[in-house]
Amino acid sequence: MLAAAGGPGLHELPLDEARKVPFRMIELGCAEEAVARVETRVVPGPVEIPVRVYRPSPAAELPALVYFHGGGHVICNLDTHDRMCRSLANASGTVVVSVDYRLAPEHKFPAAAEDAYAATRYVAEHPAEFGIDPNRIAVGGDSAGGNLATVVALMARDRGGPALKFQLLIYPVVDFTGEQTESGREYGHGYFLDAEVMDWFTEQYFANPADCHSPYASPLKAPDLRRLPPTLMITGECDPLRDQGEAYAARLRDAGVAVTLKRYEGMIHPFLSLAGIVDAGREAIQESGAAVRNALSVGAPAQA
Repeated sequence: MLAAAGGPGLHELPLDEARKVPFRMIELGCAEEAVARVETRVVPGPVEIPVRVYRPSPAAELPALVYFHGGGHVICNLDTHDRMCRSLANASGTVVVSVDYRLAPEHKFPAAAEDAYAATRYVAEHPAEFGIDPNRIAVGGDSAGGNLATVVALMARDRGGPALKFQLLIYPVVDFTGEQTESGREYGHGYFLDAEVMDWFTEQYFANPADCHSPYASPLKAPDLRRLPPTLMITGECDPLRDQGEAYAARLRDAGVAVTLKRYEGMIHPFLSLAGIVDAGREAIQESGAAVRNALSVGAPAQA
């Protein structure tokens, strides 16, 4: 369907036009589920960071999932991932805090990572403001947001907190160093996330190519992955990022981290964002919610 639509690639568009593309795909996502409350506010950090808070029920001191949207660190925002966050809040029974980190190329690495960490730390240190239990916090994200989720987990370990109970990594990019993989070769053209687009994202994100080797950019290259939180890694068979995500899952497991790896056969890179037309997208959202629910010891969802 996307191929039939034709037109220039994302990397061939002016930046302002490229940022409009995800909004044309919103209707392909899951339905806009009702939640008990939605609030958009800002939290302090290197700059004021907008966040959107989704509360699935009025119950006090719910666990929290701090969520980072995908988009190559260049496109997407709170609105493009609103439906996914609503669904995750309901499926997990947790307060989802969606973080609107600064985007490249206006803000190069490590701006997004530092915003993501600062927002997570603020949520953990101000639980009363969010009505959450500070001892039950997870991080999660898709694509570039999955990168930020596991980078925040590394930062939290290295910087003395906050203590995170789980990380939800949905087809994350975990290696910007350019190392070629089998899935990158096989699915780097014609499967939505083309190699040229990935290269364009990388060029936008980094001012200095050497920064690609930082563990806070390419966590797959981090020398030590011990003491990271239990993990659900979701990959798609026909995603050029598949192999690096699965390699990261293997390294986490080798480091003693509890990991569940789920590959969805036949799926392209952004299939959770296509949950309105792809059954596997809806299944993966429910699986993600259940994993967060179990990791944070949330009760079963109320029956209608």
